[in-house]
Amino acid sequence: MDRRHTLKALAAGPLAACATGLFAAPAAGGTRLLVVFLRGGYDAANLLVPVGSQSYYELRPNIAIARPDAGNANAALTLDTDWGLHPALGPALHPLYAAGQLAFVPFAGTHDTSRSHFETQDRIELGQDLNGPRDFQSGFLNRLVSVLGGTPAMSFTDQLPRVFQGPARVANAGLRSLSTTGFDARQSAVIASMYADTPLAPRVNQGFAVREEMRQMAAEMAAADRNALSTSSFEAQARRIARLMRERYHIGFVDVGGWDTHVGQGGASGFLATRLGELGRGLAAYSQEMGPAWRETVVVVLSEFGRTFRENGNRGTDHGHGTVYWVLGGGIRGAQVAGRQQRVEAATLFENRDYPVLNEYRAVLGGLLRRMYGLDAARLDRVFPGAQTDDIALV
Repeated sequence: MDRRHTLKALAAGPLAACATGLFAAPAAGGTRLLVVFLRGGYDAANLLVPVGSQSYYELRPNIAIARPDAGNANAALTLDTDWGLHPALGPALHPLYAAGQLAFVPFAGTHDTSRSHFETQDRIELGQDLNGPRDFQSGFLNRLVSVLGGTPAMSFTDQLPRVFQGPARVANAGLRSLSTTGFDARQSAVIASMYADTPLAPRVNQGFAVREEMRQMAAEMAAADRNALSTSSFEAQARRIARLMRERYHIGFVDVGGWDTHVGQGGASGFLATRLGELGRGLAAYSQEMGPAWRETVVVVLSEFGRTFRENGNRGTDHGHGTVYWVLGGGIRGAQVAGRQQRVEAATLFENRDYPVLNEYRAVLGGLLRRMYGLDAARLDRVFPGAQTDDIALV
C-alpha cells in the first residue's frame, strides 16, 4: 500500500478532512454558531401556528392545530395573540421560549420560486445573489470561516455540504457512521507510520485521535441510554454535536431530513408531530449539553421552503415558498416572533397558495452575523455579496 493509494482512500470519507489538519482545538471562549438545515421543506404553518387566522382553520380542515385551550392537550401553546406553538414542542422548547432563549422569524426564505428541493437548497447554502452567477464551490459558511480568519468549523454530515464548500479548510464527519473509525487500530497504526517524520504526521495523527474520541463518545451514550434512545436519534446526535462544539469548534452545520409531507402529515399527532417532537428534544438536549457555553451560542434552524397553506387531498401539504426560521441561544433576545409580518389570510398568500417571503434569508442571517461577530460592511459583503442586511435585533 503506497501513499498515493492511501490518500485516495482517505479522500473517499470523512478522514479526507483530517489529512489537512482540521481538528485543532479553538481558543477558549468565543461565539459559537450551529446551523440546522431541515431538508425537505417542513410545514412551518403547523409549527408556528397562526392562531389568529380564520383562513388557516378553513383551509386546513383536517390538519390544523387547535387554538390555545388550557383544557386541550392537543391545542397550540400561546406565544402571543397571533401565534401559537405546536404542542409536540411544548415540553422541550416552550420553556426555552419563556426564558427568552428561543425566537421565531416567520415569512422567511429565499425569493427563488422554483419550489425545487435541490435548487432552493443550493441557493440558500451558497448564499449568493439570486440574479448573479453561481459559484457552486463557495458556500456562505465557508466564506464566514474565511472572514473570521479560519475559525474552527465542523460539518456533522457524511459529505461536505455546499454551505461549507470553498477555500477555507472545514472538517466533516457523519454522525451515523461514528461507531467505527473506518480503520481498525492496526490499520490506523500502519497509516500513521507511513506519515511518520513528514509534515503531515501531526495532522493525520490528530485526525485519527478525534475519530477515536467520537467513537468512544457514541459507545458511552449507547450504554447510558439503556436502549431508551438510539444513537441515531437526533437527541443523541445533538448531545454529541454539543460536546464537540463546546470543546473544539465554533461554527457547525447539521442537516435533518424527512420533512417532505405530501401525504398523511397529521396535525397535533402523526408524522410531522413526531418529527417536531424529536427535533425539539434534540435542540433542548443541545442547549443542556453546551453548559455555560450556551450563553455564547446561537443556533439557527432553517429549511429550503415552507409548504402550501392549504392542505391537499391526501391530508398533507405540497412544496411552498415562505417558511419560519428558528433562533435559539442562551444570550439571545428571545420570547418573540420577530421580523416583518403581515396578517395571515387567504388574500395575503403568495400566488394564492403560500406564505410570502418578507424576511429574505441573506438579510436575516447577515443581520445576525453582523451582531454576533461585529462584522463591518466590507466583511459582511464577502459572506453575502450584494445583500442588504436586516437587523431584527435577536442578538
